[in-house]
Amino acid sequence: MKYDLVVTRHISLVQYMREMGYIDSSTPVCAHPKGKDVRGKRLIGVLPNSLAYLAESITEVPLKLEPKHRGRELTIAELREVALPIATYKVVLVNGWGKE
Repeated sequence: MKYDLVVTRHISLVQYMREMGYIDSSTPVCAHPKGKDVRGKRLIGVLPNSLAYLAESITEVPLKLEPKHRGRELTIAELREVALPIATYKVVLVNGWGKE
């Protein structure tokens, strides 16, 4: 699948996604997207549900983190150790008014 946008502030995660062939160097990266940035797009990265419902789909690279990994930037070597297979979701707003 080709992704329209990477949503993360973690440079090593972007590097890992490129290494795995999920994205290439032309895929835009956004650290703090707004609704207009994600609406109707196929995303890969990390996004709250309050924005994810606007996207066509959101793919994550799940991480099996241990307490020693939390609260700091992971190196690319650490990401290779803790990354699990990607998972893609379609998020639907069932009730509420949604915000952008």
